[in-house]
Amino acid sequence: MREYTLRFTVALGGFLIFMGIIMLGVVAMVFFGFVDVSTLENQEYRMLSLWVLFVVGALDLVSGIILRRK
Repeated sequence: MREYTLRFTVALGGFLIFMGIIMLGVVAMVFFGFVDVSTLENQEYRMLSLWVLFVVGALDLVSGIILRRK
């Protein structure tokens, strides 16, 4: 059981680091003007981006709880 939890924690941590790097890249591209932010004004894209941020935040919370218990 402990080995499974350790593997899950490592996989989840790697995924969150990957998502963080992607988010930083997107913010940098928006900041430097490579990406047009007006495309996110569409209701569908706005809800999609909110759900993505919610899922990443929830996974971050779960990984924090798992790492805190160790």
